[in-house]
Amino acid sequence: MIERIIKIPKSQSFFLFGPRQTGKTTLLKARFHDAFWINLLDDSTFQKLLREPSLLMEIVKARPVEQWIVIDEVQKIPELLNLVHLLIEERKQKFILTGSSARKLKRQGVNLLAGRAIEKKFHPLSAEELGVAFDLKEALLFGQLPFLLTVESKKEALSAYVGMYLKEEIQQEALVRKLDQFARFLEVAAFSQAQVLSVLSVASDLGVSRNTAESYFQILEDLLLAYRVPVFQKRAKRKTSIHPKFYYFDVGVYRTLRKRGPLDPIEEIDGAAIESLVFQELRAFIDNHGKSLDIYFHRTQDKNEIDFVLYGEDGFYAIEVKRSSKINSKDLTALKLFKNEYPEVKMFVFYLGEDERVTDEKIRIIPMRNALVNLKDFIF
Repeated sequence: MIERIIKIPKSQSFFLFGPRQTGKTTLLKARFHDAFWINLLDDSTFQKLLREPSLLMEIVKARPVEQWIVIDEVQKIPELLNLVHLLIEERKQKFILTGSSARKLKRQGVNLLAGRAIEKKFHPLSAEELGVAFDLKEALLFGQLPFLLTVESKKEALSAYVGMYLKEEIQQEALVRKLDQFARFLEVAAFSQAQVLSVLSVASDLGVSRNTAESYFQILEDLLLAYRVPVFQKRAKRKTSIHPKFYYFDVGVYRTLRKRGPLDPIEEIDGAAIESLVFQELRAFIDNHGKSLDIYFHRTQDKNEIDFVLYGEDGFYAIEVKRSSKINSKDLTALKLFKNEYPEVKMFVFYLGEDERVTDEKIRIIPMRNALVNLKDFIF
């Protein structure tokens, strides 16, 4: 079993949110092996608590107060959170509440227990967790969802995974009226991977209104399947882009949805995959280690772009991602301009070459695999 790095509370109730099959259950059963489980994916359990949520009180009170209670996929019955809140207050009961979506909780105005429980986010495997087993080429082709370690055909397994989300999350929860249209949207959105996002252009490609396309993107974010990364604009002296960039949460999911036609250059698909892998590694590292950093990108109107800007209480970093095996002075132009505007920033280039070096401008150039496996040493 691969040891997961995420820091989770040992004495306080908490939420653990993450996409399906990222390993939430495996993690919790390893760290809380004596916990009592209430699995809402089990139909009999779900139906019983859906008809009579108050049964939760009886179930929990039959357990020792010191025993952890896990409610798996809690978003399926948001009403349970009111009872959880009561049990935390009156009984000092400790809960672990997992979910693959915060959509229902948000839509029904649930306040996530008003601070009585910490919220943690879970991700696919990271290069740091895999260590010597991390295979950069495999990660760029198939992503890093844990279940892929034990399947014969990763491509088929990823296709089934995407289909599972359409059936179990989208269709069962009646999130959209036209499932075939939403399935088409997933593919169209993949063409925006690692790109500045135009919701209007996606809507035009689909033949739907902008509001419909926007609602589809919101569904992806609520299901933790995608992110929109905003532009870094703090203290900006130059005019910047106003639109965010878009990323599916895992490279393998992106590759599965990004259909390639005869005229599609493989370099374009591979370039997005490399940038996407760095994004998911940064996101996982920040959440796993509890870093106070937000992820941005920077793009001026004259198209000088930096792929990632990390900014927050734990530092200020600018990272360029290069698909090439050699770095020349022209590749560093955007970072140098950014440094002129923000002298406090620490600058990095992750690339596919083999040599590590530091330029006169203090730009640290690092081979991609080394950078991802050792983020805590190179950056943090």
